[in-house]
Amino acid sequence: MYNTLAQLNEQFGTQNQINFELENGFIMMNIVNQYASAKISIYGGQVLSYLPHGQTEDLLYLSKKAIYQQGKAIRGGIPICWPWFADDTSGYGRPAHGFARNQQWKVLATMENTDGSTVVTLGLYDTDDSVAVWPYKFELKLDITVSEKLEIKLTTKNTGRKSFEITQALHAYLNVGNINNLTIANLNGISYVDKTDNFVHKTQVGDVVITAETDRVYQSSPEELIVDDLDINRKIVMESRGCNTAVIWNPWKNTAESMVDLQDEDYKVFIGVEAANADGDVIMIPAGGIHCLQASYSIR
Repeated sequence: MYNTLAQLNEQFGTQNQINFELENGFIMMNIVNQYASAKISIYGGQVLSYLPHGQTEDLLYLSKKAIYQQGKAIRGGIPICWPWFADDTSGYGRPAHGFARNQQWKVLATMENTDGSTVVTLGLYDTDDSVAVWPYKFELKLDITVSEKLEIKLTTKNTGRKSFEITQALHAYLNVGNINNLTIANLNGISYVDKTDNFVHKTQVGDVVITAETDRVYQSSPEELIVDDLDINRKIVMESRGCNTAVIWNPWKNTAESMVDLQDEDYKVFIGVEAANADGDVIMIPAGGIHCLQASYSIR
């Protein structure tokens, strides 16, 4: 049974840092501590906002036209793509990016650490509905730490008797000043699959710049990527563990105009930089096995 608003505030809310409220029909967790403020949607297990104190611009982008409706993904923040990434190839007509981002998660724990940071743990488990589209038993745990960094750890445990494979991503929408005035460092010389050009394999030359619709899966990606946002005059650093691929994505103008939950010009003010197990980076988890995907986001 999933938590009600009253239960959440009684069991997991704190006078100092954490409270729960109903917003757009969904339960949101609001966190304010000595480092930052943050907002987490219990639907989707999705961080929607992370604003370090002293910053005027959120680290994350959230669409003003986001749809808050059961069965729909919230456009922005950090959606959880799991247990498959991108379009489903099973032939069963399952939705892209899996089902974790479209489910109500359960709050398992909250903690205020002595260093002033806040840790939230959410959980998602197999149900009759999930088994109908993906026939495996699992426990999915999401640990979110709000401190001088935003840290996310997604742990998959296979609780069944047969192994399964997953692909996944932390589909971060990073808030930027202008898509035409940024670079992404540390990918020079890295090969990638260009999904906008018939999945051709290419090699990155220099820093990444975005000049058109972009959907790339970088293979053997480094653990640290740096978005240099010249318009806002800041660097967003993503550090990842438990994955060998990174996805860089922006829909650009024509695709953005076809997306009902995105303002036409908003493609200019976000860049998708995703820690992922995608393309050939498939994770096999044996019965009883565990895999962790981790990412942290900070501003320099």
